[in-house]
Amino acid sequence: MDSWYKNEPHIWYDGYGPAVATNFIERYKEDIAYMKEIGIQSYRTSINWARFLTDYENAVVDEEYAAYFSDMLDTCIENGVEPMVCLEHYELPTYLLDKYNGWSSRHVVDLFVKYALKAFERFGDRVKYWFAFNEPIVIQTRSYLDAVRWPHHQDSAMWMQWNYYKALATAAVMDAYKKSGYKRPECKFGSIINVETVYPRSDSKGDCDAADMYDLFYNRVFLDPALKGEYQEGFFELLKKHGIEVEHTAEELALIKENTLDWVGINLYHPNRVKERTCAVKEGAPFHPDFYYEDFDMPGKKMNPFRGWEIWPKIIYDFGMRMKNEYGNTEWFVAESGMGVQDEQKFRDESGIIQDDYRIDFIKQHLYWAVQAAKDGSNILGYMLWAFTDNVSPMNAFKNRYGLVEIDLEHNRDRHLKKSAYFYQKTIANRYFMYENKKEFK
Repeated sequence: MDSWYKNEPHIWYDGYGPAVATNFIERYKEDIAYMKEIGIQSYRTSINWARFLTDYENAVVDEEYAAYFSDMLDTCIENGVEPMVCLEHYELPTYLLDKYNGWSSRHVVDLFVKYALKAFERFGDRVKYWFAFNEPIVIQTRSYLDAVRWPHHQDSAMWMQWNYYKALATAAVMDAYKKSGYKRPECKFGSIINVETVYPRSDSKGDCDAADMYDLFYNRVFLDPALKGEYQEGFFELLKKHGIEVEHTAEELALIKENTLDWVGINLYHPNRVKERTCAVKEGAPFHPDFYYEDFDMPGKKMNPFRGWEIWPKIIYDFGMRMKNEYGNTEWFVAESGMGVQDEQKFRDESGIIQDDYRIDFIKQHLYWAVQAAKDGSNILGYMLWAFTDNVSPMNAFKNRYGLVEIDLEHNRDRHLKKSAYFYQKTIANRYFMYENKKEFK
């Protein structure tokens, strides 16, 4: 994030970069007190790999950062908030990008394991729930497949090598965690995967095949090794057909096979709709998954006009049934679900509270389908909103606000509860809310 901003500050919304953001590191005690007030039961955060270590080769810990993180965990626990910790959330150290081309290198997998073991050593006595990555496919897709983000280097083979080594790193850390002695019976290890829930335009074979290929390249590329311990049969051969050779060994595939995850967090925001390709791909163009599909713009869809995303709450139920039917009903939870809205201050009432009824409706609709998935047998354990507070998103900075709690940039980043925070508080306390047509939903 920092290197991207330093190279392209002009593309960040209002030139606002990642340096200060919400200033959580200075105000975590205040924020965690708000978590307690609202009744939030768990908080998913991440260790910043780039800050936690001063020497990535030898896993030397930065004691000042480690002390902050340790105290933050203690504060969560003291306030009845269960910490859930991710090892990498877009924070690949620039040193590793510069020296090894990041996740192109098998050596970086070994360094990630070293880092993880240091994290377990420092915080494993208090953290029961660990995750390898947040949205492991995103960085390389934006930067090396689509090449729309810095460093704008299009290399489809590099994109897939990053995918593979991140999947391998997930299994390698799981293996190291099990053997380390830090994994107690109540502990769980997983990853946070952004599933691009895909729907075909129609039930025609062409459209369904297009959706299957979209799913293979954007979803199964991480879901399959994480939950089945293997890639779809013929996957590597398909890549070779397009000139993509993924460096891998039989020993690495065995490691993946032996270390399927305890659970997964799934980020679900919007559906992706595709149709059979009708236009030929330009001869000589670098491989892209859209070789097999075209996007489909469904008429009449409900949109979040600020973010440009379709709102389709049933994605949670549909994915829950997929976990039940395709992935052994492994435990999972919704790790992110939310609605980003621009210029929210215009919804502030005379009392100073942002009246975000649109967010309340969004939560109700999605939580409804989460509960329906549980009732129909999916092993879904919970629903987590993105996000607790407003926060910086890559490139969009604070443009779209997602939080239950406002971050007031004009007044020293002061915190204010939105109307949705009070709704969330009441829903958690009473375990029900009024759904459509004033129907009580438990």
